Amino acid sequence: MEWFTESGYWLGRLVFQRGLAALYLVAFLSSANQFRALIGEHGLLPAPRFIASVPFRKSPSVFQLHYSDRFFAMVAWSGVVLSAALVAGAGDRVPLWASVLVWALLWVLYLSIVNVGQVWYGFMWESLLLEAGFLAVFLGNEETAPPVLTLWLLRWLLFRLEFGAGLIKLRGDSCWRDLTCLYYHHETQPMPGPLSWFFHNLPRRLHRMETAANHFAQLGAPVALFAPQPVASVAAGVILLTQLWLVASGNFAWLNFLTILLAVTAIDGSRAADVLSLHGPVPLAAPPVWFEGLVLAVVALVAVLSYWPVRNLLSRHQMMNYSFGSLHLVNTYGAFGNISRTRHEIVIEGTDERAITDTTQWKEYGFKAKPGDVRRLVPQVAPYHLRLDWLMWFAAISPAYADPWFRRLLTKLLDNDPAVLKLLRTNPFPASAPTYLRARLYRYRYTDRRERRETRAWWHRTPAGDYVSPVRKAD
Repeated sequence: MEWFTESGYWLGRLVFQRGLAALYLVAFLSSANQFRALIGEHGLLPAPRFIASVPFRKSPSVFQLHYSDRFFAMVAWSGVVLSAALVAGAGDRVPLWASVLVWALLWVLYLSIVNVGQVWYGFMWESLLLEAGFLAVFLGNEETAPPVLTLWLLRWLLFRLEFGAGLIKLRGDSCWRDLTCLYYHHETQPMPGPLSWFFHNLPRRLHRMETAANHFAQLGAPVALFAPQPVASVAAGVILLTQLWLVASGNFAWLNFLTILLAVTAIDGSRAADVLSLHGPVPLAAPPVWFEGLVLAVVALVAVLSYWPVRNLLSRHQMMNYSFGSLHLVNTYGAFGNISRTRHEIVIEGTDERAITDTTQWKEYGFKAKPGDVRRLVPQVAPYHLRLDWLMWFAAISPAYADPWFRRLLTKLLDNDPAVLKLLRTNPFPASAPTYLRARLYRYRYTDRRERRETRAWWHRTPAGDYVSPVRKAD
């Protein structure tokens, strides 16, 4: 059926599939490197305990059939290998049916990880990767022209992602309406990047312009995605540029990168190829009947499942980042409905002295990416995802976010647990475990330009009280 395919979007499909495979690779690698400490058999929130208490229908996963750390590692590293193969173009070197199976297997493996990951995998980009990864199964490969219906499903995903984020802002914090949220956001966002200090110290009139531009990119441009070309391409370009701005100003794992890839699928590939002086592929064949049937079935499924996200978008009590099913097929998205005006950080300290006195010397643990040492410029880690660093930001907001894993973290540090220590940047007790640990809360703020010149510090911090009083292993 000629109406079923559109060869002009071959470039968008190529970029999307290779880019998505690269993000899958990062996600599986992140899981392989961190799971033992977080959800392993002896982790902070052991997956076997979770699996024993949650039925398969609520958390479908291959790990419901069997769990061991060795098996999890095999699944994660298998995902890395499959993803790398797709990045290298393996999906275009095999028959269409084999390509479909490889993309489907990749989705099943990552779904299995997310569904036993508990709070460590409760971020919007996990569901976004699964939803986009599910649709990628039905994009075909270079043997066939891209299915128009699948391309429209990707635009529908991009629309919900951006428009939902825009609505949650207008319905949430008043600073979005008076254009002052960016006075605070670069400083108080969960994971600042190396350029966030510079963004924060921009003139306030530019912050107001940033906020207004964000509203346009999230409330205006998504609607134009459904307009004819070249309007849809322009709208996608606006979203793409906005996401590049967000990549530069913060660390949001693969969220912004995947949004960019979704925007690319809405760009007219023929025009883009002409601009870039690229040669298009040979004439593409129509897909086989069985593949058309699969795509039509998926469109019907997404149409039915979209009822709940649409109802949520229209609701005055809109929810952020919610999956309406355990398969994460059609989700609702949104971010930063409320903006923190102040930043607090938890600083974990230890001592190897036998008794605590007024002269006790406390040594600080260093995290890989979250603010700690005021003179250290935080690194750019996205699209990689450091889950413990992210949860530490939530824990600083309220101890409720730290229950029950934070006390277990302290216990592991009192044991000098190797798996947990791999999640940290520095361990002040490499030779022997500390005798006492404590956690203190600090108020962090960015230095201004004068303070930066005088102190060479990126942050200024002041004590805000105890988070956990000194504890020892016996406690």
